Amino acid sequence: MMTSQTRRKKKVQCEIFLGLTSNMISSGTREIIRYLVEHKMVDYIVTTGGGIEEDLMKCMNPHYMGSFRLDGATLRKKGLNRIGNLIVPNDNYCSFEDWLTPILNAMHDEQDNDGEVWTPSK
Repeated sequence: MMTSQTRRKKKVQCEIFLGLTSNMISSGTREIIRYLVEHKMVDYIVTTGGGIEEDLMKCMNPHYMGSFRLDGATLRKKGLNRIGNLIVPNDNYCSFEDWLTPILNAMHDEQDNDGEVWTPSK
């Protein structure tokens, strides 16, 4: 079904790029972005990969839907963190760090042992 917005966009013959930083997804605007894509209001999304740790953490342990209105200081006293409307227990960060640290150490050791520093330009 073509909406009036889609018809107008087609008539103008333009492509719309939505640029955003990765924290926009983690901080509770995921549903808004999904709506824009589903309703063909944007053609392309350009984003950073900075929120990859949040995605990995969500695979390891649950995050919870909360509210933008929850008080961060009160949550913090309970061992919880608020990222927009997502609630993340402190233990999730500890689990992620426990998983990632040995990988980073192994990467460092491999570079040390080979005498070669990895760079994106190689």
